[in-house]
Amino acid sequence: MTPLFYPNVYRCIFSLLAAIGMAAPVMADNDRRFQQVPMLPKYQQECAACHVAYPPGMLPAASWQRLLNNLPHHYGTDASLDPATVKQLAAWLASYAGTYTRGNDSPPEDRITRSAWFIRQHDEVSAATWKLPAVKSAANCIACHTQSDKGDFNERHIRIPR
Repeated sequence: MTPLFYPNVYRCIFSLLAAIGMAAPVMADNDRRFQQVPMLPKYQQECAACHVAYPPGMLPAASWQRLLNNLPHHYGTDASLDPATVKQLAAWLASYAGTYTRGNDSPPEDRITRSAWFIRQHDEVSAATWKLPAVKSAANCIACHTQSDKGDFNERHIRIPR
């Protein structure tokens, strides 16, 4: 073999190891991305009073803005807030809104449960499971994701009700 062969092999091995090394943190970030966002107390107080305070990364900024602009008609409920609170929530949600695959495209009706990533992640869930009394709807994350109230949607913490 010529001496030129070895540098090419080393270059290939180095490139492969670099690619693996760069991919590993990205995969880990995707699993923990929602947990890494510091929860805004006002968001937790106002939104978690009725449902899980969904991590802001689950929707793009445009979706969050439309939701905030339509709080008097928030999916059939009046969730109106004072202008100062709306402004504070808007700034925080825009700062941490989805900017990657899970949140780039606005889902129909700005519903997390109708986003492409949500549907892909839940494709194995049967229609009967969504109708269970303990579940009721796809928006009831806490029914199966036992740590979703903490922003943790890791599969290790899933418990499907019977």
